[in-house]
Amino acid sequence: MMAAGSNDKVKPELTLVLLGDTSTIDVGSKNLLVDHEDQTHVGRLSSKLYDLCGRHISVINMFGLPNIDQIPLNEPVHAFLLLISNGLHNRQYRPGVQWLEKAAGKESLSYMMTVVTHESDSTCESVLTDLNGHSTFTEKRYHTCTRSMMDEAEIITLLEKIDVMVAENNPSCYRLMCDENEEQQEDLDHKSHKEESAGTGEEMVAEAKLKCDSMKEPGGAEDSEKTDDSTGGEPETRSEPSEAKEKDCPAAEEMENQSEIKEQRDSMKESGSDENSEKTDDSTGGQSETTSEPSEAKDKDCPAAEEMENTSEIKEPSVNVSEENREDCQREMETLLSRLHLQEQYQQKMSPADFLKITPPMKQSHDTSEKDLAHTFLHRLMGLDYRARYIPVRQDRPDAGISQSDPVFDDTDDFDALFSTTAASDQFEQNDVHPLDVQMAVFHCSDSFLKQQMITKLSQCQYALPLLVPDPLAKELTCPLWTFRQIMKTWKIILNQDDPKSVTMKSMPICNAKTPMVSCFRLGSLSLSKSQLMNSLINDRHSTFFHRNCPGSTKTHHLMDGVAEIAWYCPAGKPDDSFTDCTAFCNLHGDALLNEKQREILTEKSSVIVVLVPTLERNNKSTAVITELYKSTKPLIILIAGDDCDAVQVKPGKYKLGLRERTQPDVSGKLKGILRKILSGPHSSFQLESMAEVSGIRVDEDDSVCQKGKEAAMKISNLLQGMDISKIKDRFLPCQGQLWHEWSRIKKELYHLRGNIEKEKSQKQQQLEEIRQKQRTASCSDLMKSFTESLLSLSSEEKEYFLKWTQIFIDDLSTDDLSSILQSYDETWSEVLDLKNKHNKSDELMKKQKDLEKISKKLQSATFGLEHIFREMGQIFEAQKSEGRQTTSRQSDWSKYPELAADLMISGHMMELMDGDAGHVPLTWISSLLDEVIKKLGDQRVFVLSVLGVQSSGKSTMLNAMFGLQFAVSAGRCTRGAFMQLVKVSEEIQKDFKFDYILVVDTEGLRALELAGNTTLHHDNELATFVVGLGNLTLINIFGENPAEMQDVLQVIVQAFMRMKKVKLSPSCVFVHQNVTDITAAEKNMEGKRRLQEKLDQMAKLAAKEEACDAECFSDIIKFDVQTDVKYFAQLWEGSPPMAPPNPGYSESVQELKNIILSKASQSDGIPLSHFKSKIQDLWNALMNEHFVFSFKNTLEIVTYRKLEVQYGNWTWTLRSHMLTVENQLHTSIENGKQERVDLSDLYQEMRETYENIKTDMTKYFEENSEKEILVQWRGRFETKINEFHEEQVKEVKRKLDEVIEQKNACKKMDEKKTEFENTLLQKSKELAHQLKDKANDEEELKKQFDAVWSQWVTELTGNTKPIRDINLKEDQMSIIQRHGIEWSLIDESKSSSKYTKISCVGDYADYIIHKKHTNVVKAAISRVVQTVTGSNRSLQFEDQEQIRSLINDVGKKCIVDIKTKPVATRGYSPAYLEEVAKKVQEKVTEFESERKYTFKKEFRVDLILYVFDRAESFLSQSHMTYKKNNDALTYLNSKKTEYYNIFRSFCKGNSSAVVFGEMICEKLRVSSIEAVCNKTAIDVAKEMKCSFPAFSGNRVDLEKHVLKSLAEKEDFKAFISYIYHPKNYMETFIKEEVEKYILREHKGKVLDILKKNVDDKSELISRALFTATEKVKTQKGGTDIWVEEFSTLLKENLTLGTISCQNFGDIEKFDFLKEEIEKGLKPIMEEVSRLSLTKLKDFRQSPDQILINQLCNCCWETCPFCGAVCTNTLKDHSSDDHSVPFHRSASVRGCYYKDTDILSVEFCTTDVVSDLSFYPVHDPKNCVPFKKYRTAGGRYANWRITPDESKLKYWTWFVCRFQTELEEFHGCKFKSYGEIPSEWRKHTKEEAIQSLDEM
Repeated sequence: MMAAGSNDKVKPELTLVLLGDTSTIDVGSKNLLVDHEDQTHVGRLSSKLYDLCGRHISVINMFGLPNIDQIPLNEPVHAFLLLISNGLHNRQYRPGVQWLEKAAGKESLSYMMTVVTHESDSTCESVLTDLNGHSTFTEKRYHTCTRSMMDEAEIITLLEKIDVMVAENNPSCYRLMCDENEEQQEDLDHKSHKEESAGTGEEMVAEAKLKCDSMKEPGGAEDSEKTDDSTGGEPETRSEPSEAKEKDCPAAEEMENQSEIKEQRDSMKESGSDENSEKTDDSTGGQSETTSEPSEAKDKDCPAAEEMENTSEIKEPSVNVSEENREDCQREMETLLSRLHLQEQYQQKMSPADFLKITPPMKQSHDTSEKDLAHTFLHRLMGLDYRARYIPVRQDRPDAGISQSDPVFDDTDDFDALFSTTAASDQFEQNDVHPLDVQMAVFHCSDSFLKQQMITKLSQCQYALPLLVPDPLAKELTCPLWTFRQIMKTWKIILNQDDPKSVTMKSMPICNAKTPMVSCFRLGSLSLSKSQLMNSLINDRHSTFFHRNCPGSTKTHHLMDGVAEIAWYCPAGKPDDSFTDCTAFCNLHGDALLNEKQREILTEKSSVIVVLVPTLERNNKSTAVITELYKSTKPLIILIAGDDCDAVQVKPGKYKLGLRERTQPDVSGKLKGILRKILSGPHSSFQLESMAEVSGIRVDEDDSVCQKGKEAAMKISNLLQGMDISKIKDRFLPCQGQLWHEWSRIKKELYHLRGNIEKEKSQKQQQLEEIRQKQRTASCSDLMKSFTESLLSLSSEEKEYFLKWTQIFIDDLSTDDLSSILQSYDETWSEVLDLKNKHNKSDELMKKQKDLEKISKKLQSATFGLEHIFREMGQIFEAQKSEGRQTTSRQSDWSKYPELAADLMISGHMMELMDGDAGHVPLTWISSLLDEVIKKLGDQRVFVLSVLGVQSSGKSTMLNAMFGLQFAVSAGRCTRGAFMQLVKVSEEIQKDFKFDYILVVDTEGLRALELAGNTTLHHDNELATFVVGLGNLTLINIFGENPAEMQDVLQVIVQAFMRMKKVKLSPSCVFVHQNVTDITAAEKNMEGKRRLQEKLDQMAKLAAKEEACDAECFSDIIKFDVQTDVKYFAQLWEGSPPMAPPNPGYSESVQELKNIILSKASQSDGIPLSHFKSKIQDLWNALMNEHFVFSFKNTLEIVTYRKLEVQYGNWTWTLRSHMLTVENQLHTSIENGKQERVDLSDLYQEMRETYENIKTDMTKYFEENSEKEILVQWRGRFETKINEFHEEQVKEVKRKLDEVIEQKNACKKMDEKKTEFENTLLQKSKELAHQLKDKANDEEELKKQFDAVWSQWVTELTGNTKPIRDINLKEDQMSIIQRHGIEWSLIDESKSSSKYTKISCVGDYADYIIHKKHTNVVKAAISRVVQTVTGSNRSLQFEDQEQIRSLINDVGKKCIVDIKTKPVATRGYSPAYLEEVAKKVQEKVTEFESERKYTFKKEFRVDLILYVFDRAESFLSQSHMTYKKNNDALTYLNSKKTEYYNIFRSFCKGNSSAVVFGEMICEKLRVSSIEAVCNKTAIDVAKEMKCSFPAFSGNRVDLEKHVLKSLAEKEDFKAFISYIYHPKNYMETFIKEEVEKYILREHKGKVLDILKKNVDDKSELISRALFTATEKVKTQKGGTDIWVEEFSTLLKENLTLGTISCQNFGDIEKFDFLKEEIEKGLKPIMEEVSRLSLTKLKDFRQSPDQILINQLCNCCWETCPFCGAVCTNTLKDHSSDDHSVPFHRSASVRGCYYKDTDILSVEFCTTDVVSDLSFYPVHDPKNCVPFKKYRTAGGRYANWRITPDESKLKYWTWFVCRFQTELEEFHGCKFKSYGEIPSEWRKHTKEEAIQSLDEM
């Protein structure tokens, strides 16, 4: 490593000069060749290269191709490295070589090495081929490397190539300058100019000649260079030139000062080949205004001086510039583009899409680096910051820009330097880029759409706009007419000067405006700034035209010479307006003598011509031009810089005015006076569109792609020509007018029904369909056909032109009409306000208000734009889509509409989300549009930013400035409805965000004047709730500082946020105060924030009361910090419109707000577009109902929750199935007597692994699922539920096993006896067999003898045991009921008719009751009258019926629970159990009667007791049978008869003990194997069905669907009634039926396979146990007892073997033989088990149907209090206030009828809850509650979420029609009068009904 500071001491071995553009490499600390951008111009020893190769190498940085005189003159150079970029190599190589040749001489090219840089992932394959085409290129002196220059191998190879070149060159190094070579010095000084002659007496004349020669070259006069507005010129203190110069040779005298000439030459060198014309522009510095005027009279005897003075008049440049000049222009252009980093953009034009994206936040510092200058300019311009034109470039050195004199060594020199008139310019300084060069460079690098956007923004910033633009290379003139097309200008005119109030407003596209035009240009050079003078005419507070004194102005510029700029003055309708009408001002940059074509065009088009000349003399070149202008009919004003004459009218329309010694206000005032005088008389008008007719120039609109778009738009325009603007929409867009408004109105009325609501609803739905049919009929107007055909056929660029042209033509049609309507509206509104302020409530006020309403409707009709055409597309699509069946004729067109709209939305167009005219969201259209967007982009995540605020508070303007959008902006109702636009997040900052786009939703203003009276608040509530719900972040825009004006709106917004909280949406908000006068006053802002906080808290309390919610302050509702979430904005305009520019403080505020938004957005995940689509539907559907919170249904959440329910079902099933396996094993162990207790810890341990796996799966599901943001709200609940389920399963199994153990313990004595019994029986059988061995072959005799002794044996064994008798439940039931005082006849009647079994499903309980006598006679009479009038003979109301039904169900449920707690299975049955049940029933009935106006007949009590007994009967019978089986010796012995007969027979045949023992073992294995196989098969079949059977594999809703399908297919009314009144019982029945079908019919083969597999498993298990036990006995030489012990132990967890007695088999010794015998006997047993009837599966402890019932029915069974629909939540104990069902039923299904009538109610509760009807709660029948507030009824009503739904399940409408008669008969009511079944329902078929279930 070289020591620091060693650079000056070590002589370099190599000196390298780096040439080219800094953009060719990545400068940085790791770059081995250069790590800084600064031009050093002196050698620096490179430490990195020393470290790399150990050599001292000096590197001179000359990047940027600086001025030639900045080249170091005394260092020998070994190599010039020309660095050029891959891809730009052709464009960069030639200028680099030319520069080196001019700078250092031709010989220097021998020392040049070409280095091409490239990206690390690209190659330079074609570069060598391209460069070989240049004569100066040598292949062996060529190298490539990466831009980063970090690769050591590449740099070492480069140095090796340089060494070869140095060795080949002679001399080896090149010196840039020889000491005495004056010619080379001059060549360097003058570049391509002629060599100067030196030291002769004719030097001055030669200099004069040289000056003239140089002026003849293309570029113009040197004099004009120095004195142009655009150049710096001489210092302000420069002394005035002599008025009378010496006659002998004034030219020589003029060039006496050599330093002055050198300064001029230097200036020329800097500006390039076109330097004269460039420097003569008003945009550069030039001389200051205080410079003295030039001499009025020059000496005529000095032709050189005169020739030099008038050199600009000698020869005008040709439009066709020379090849050399073209190359110079190209080089200058490339240099400029390179400095601005716009090289690629010049070829591949920038488009609006490049800026319609979220980019890194713009730094608030006002300066920037040069490479970022162009992009910073554009971004600030798009943000309406007019300072975009004044962006300082950040300097690299602190002293940069300060001119340095040459070093001095003594006082004298120092003193001379002080008075020196020149200062050597800083050699290290490169001139800043001129602001207008930046503007025009960006202009040339933009496509036509970005140009248009850019020019529109410049116009909004009140800047002049380019009207005529020369091509920077070809010099071809272009008029960018297209760029003006979006500019609207508004101004006011005073009609009567005596009446200041007589003001009319005009607003129109500026292209159409016919205005006078004042053109201003100069002839020759001037010290006066023409542009500054023009600014004083238009706006003396704002530099509309850039001039030399503007910030950022530089000496040189390249792209403005010959550019004509235009600006308009727009009067404000005030007496102090400068001009009374809109007036155009045009300014030609540069000398008009040199820009002849521009001058001619402006002369022809102008109304008034203003010419600035130095002097007015005859023999000037300008004389001919002035003469021509003077003779023309155009008014002419000549401003003479060198004259002090007053304003003189030479002749009519011709004026002159001297400027010398006049102040600018004086000149401006006089000039305004002359112009006003001229324009007050007849004058020609200028219209921008007329520029298209000018010959000899190119108009951008003539491009073929633009013309194609225009032609397509013209077809539409031609259709509209001559029509009344207010009739266009009715004629050509019929679907969105009255039809759509009527459809929207009826749609909303569906949520506010009254009367016979189902009939009314059916009628309204029919009306909706009729409207859709009318829309379909009217849908294809010529306009829509032409519009959609164009969208389908045009290319993307042509489509953009087409849309813009269409809007332009539409605006042209409506401009005049809209202006007059708006003015009329404004006047009428003012009159209404005046009358209101006077508290005038007369008829006049009413009349004016009606007039205002009429004008408002007219305004609505006359408003016409592209959004209306897109709205029509949406309505056509919705109408066609609603038909259901696809029509082939025009289907192909309308079906493509969403795709067309999606393409436009993706390309940056806004789309209407909510129709502001109809106040409705076209959900079908929006959903299809977003579906198409998702198809094209993928389901991208978006961050939704919505904006709310008062009308005309600047919301759209703010969004446009923030994101570069183009939302409509104008006074009044700007944005009707809500519009959405996608803004992409750029790749640069994508990593900082979790979403891909910001979706901006802009809304119409709240509190709009057009919306009349009462509708305003409702509309505002609706809009606020909608956009707040949609947005991840809502901007709330407040106009002004006083929130009091926003009180109503704040209340709306706070209420909207509160609603969001209640429906579990959590948006955030930022408040924006616009138009704040002093945003810097911190104390004032703090006070404003405090007041806002107070107001919000106050509104929160009010909203909390309205929404029945607890909230004390705004932050209780939403996370809000008043310190950070409130932003103050400066006012938009800096002054008074229409001439005021935007306030820069406004732009800064917008950027700060944008940063706040992005900061908040970075913390959000956003939402997928599909979720956004669902949210739109959910919010809008809920908003249709006035009770939003009760009505909101989050579709996406519902779908996600249902998927979670399925997953929950899978998790619980996994736990349950494993628990069943564990239970089986432990049950077998207990039965085998191998386990006497079960601990919970053991069970938890058994389940541990499975439970941990489930928890892992849950964590993965909640954290990795694509819907994890939604799932998170349920995670805690479901984790708790799984834990509870796990514990519940463990405890349930523990309970069951404890019961088994208890039974086992209770049977201990019996078990002990069993062993004794078996030993005795075995011995007796053996003895009997010995006696009868000779009759072994006589089966009949053996059987007879065995039967004879068996009874004797049993009696002998059970002699001391009391038998357990069977129970007679029927007899017990009768006697118990009789003991309760009920006659036998009633009991017998009920039993014989079996009517008690259906007591819970009775339709009408009137026959069971007796009314108590009325204490109030009047009420009784009224009741009778009502019944007579209504024709009803019903003695019970519906509410009473429901209460009785509830009593029956509750009593039945509680009694069964009590019965099941009795220890029947362990202790046996007792009649006391039934006695207890009967007593409880009686008590409950008596308690119920005490609170009613009626009592029950005895029949009711009998039926209810019998109903409960009937339900308890099966449990009692089965439990007692279990008890008897386990405890009755007689029963046990009789069960063993067959087994012991077989043993006896075997002994008779003389079989050995081993054979008999083997047979005995096989018998035990047969019984236990069947049990084990069936239990295992039951679990496996249940598992198979749970996983694959559709009805059981989903969630609760899926199961419900299959149950309903099954019912519909059966068409069994009784089954329906069973389902309706006992859904759980019916569900269990359904599961049993489906399991039976599955096992016995549909999947019998699969079940048999499962059975066979389990048989094989058990067979293999037994075989292993046999082998192991036998081997152990042989090894240990044990006996039968050891064998039995080992065998039993091995099978204890799998088979229940019971007691195996080996007492009589001790003689067995050949255990292999025993094993063989058992295996032989086992084979047929297993074959028998394999052939087992599948019905046997139900006979054992585990049955598949019961397993599935336990799994599937362990859910919520709450029913809707209105229609009886069952809650479909899979969780049994879910949130108690959140019962719901996808579709409800008609109330008639469960017999609901109108009070005091026998008319069944057909209404659906989903319709009722949005109607104006009321109901009587079942638990409180005295109080009437509105359906809309059904939750306030309390009880079950409060726990249900019934969301309004206009659609209804066709299933239940079909059911009502199909079983109308049965329902009427069952419920004792009729479908009549207002309960009549709607005719529409009768059209629904069974197939449609079943199909409709799929909508659930």
